[in-house]
Amino acid sequence: MSADAPTSTPTELPSVTRRRLRALLSAEELAGLTARSDARGLLAVAACWGLIAASFAMVARWPGVLTVLLALPLLAGRQLALAILEHEAAHGTLFRTRRLNDFFGDWFCARPVWQNLHKYRAHHLVHHTRTGSDEDPDISLHAGYPTTPASLRRKMLRDLSGYTGLKLMLGLLLMDAGVLKWTVANDVKKLPQEGRRWWNYPEDFLRNAGGMLLTNALLAGVLAASGHAWLYLLWVLAYITPFPLFVRIRSIAEHGMLPRVPDMFQNTRTTRARAWQRLFFAPMNVNYHQEHHAMASVPFYRLPKLHALLRQRGETAEPPGYGEVLRLATRPRSAA
Repeated sequence: MSADAPTSTPTELPSVTRRRLRALLSAEELAGLTARSDARGLLAVAACWGLIAASFAMVARWPGVLTVLLALPLLAGRQLALAILEHEAAHGTLFRTRRLNDFFGDWFCARPVWQNLHKYRAHHLVHHTRTGSDEDPDISLHAGYPTTPASLRRKMLRDLSGYTGLKLMLGLLLMDAGVLKWTVANDVKKLPQEGRRWWNYPEDFLRNAGGMLLTNALLAGVLAASGHAWLYLLWVLAYITPFPLFVRIRSIAEHGMLPRVPDMFQNTRTTRARAWQRLFFAPMNVNYHQEHHAMASVPFYRLPKLHALLRQRGETAEPPGYGEVLRLATRPRSAA
């Protein structure tokens, strides 16, 4: 494979899903849906960072409680958007050119939000091949639903209080130090520590977290050069407060309360998103999740077209909204 070829994503679809797609879509439609673009990838990354810059500029220009309260969810929404663009890069669909896909996906999307494209790719492709099964590495993100309304409220309050975010950061620190196995899910697995010396922990942390430290130092440096170094605190605060809440809502909507069967049309949900929801917990068309699991080779900007085709051909129903999904998440299990 040449260096400029698209990244291979050997996602193995269940046969039942493959058969349905072959019957529904022509070769020409498949070619159009899976076409990738360097320009559109670059535009997506630039637009994301543009809104981040605008959020910082708003608070710098009009510092105050109201602008900070607005900036925090906007920044957290763009942090999630960067994670979604990393997810695109993991499938090789963010850019047509492989080198651009991996460079921008890692350094402009993954590292600033304490992720690693190459580790995430290996983890995430297993999620696609084992969706809805006990071997799904992301099952812990949505396995506890439905739950009671009080339980969901407590979870969301922990997210907004910073408790979940601080636990996330501690987990990331321990993963990068080689104490815990790397994951983006909620399950924690300790690694063997026999034979390790005290200096191995900071060495491993600096090696694994170096990209995060560098990109965040650059962001802090740019803000300092603008005369507003304190604004970097908003980036950190957004990461430990609204960001975990947005991740929770996204995870519940994508796979929560659905049958554990192989067919991607049954174990994955598409959710209707309003414009304001796309700013926060449904960026980059991530709400078209059933379509993404059915055809992971389709770039995020073509998922609405795939959704429209599936609707026209009677393959999928009108999707629920996020409010409906959260109500399902608090129904008794017998009613869900």
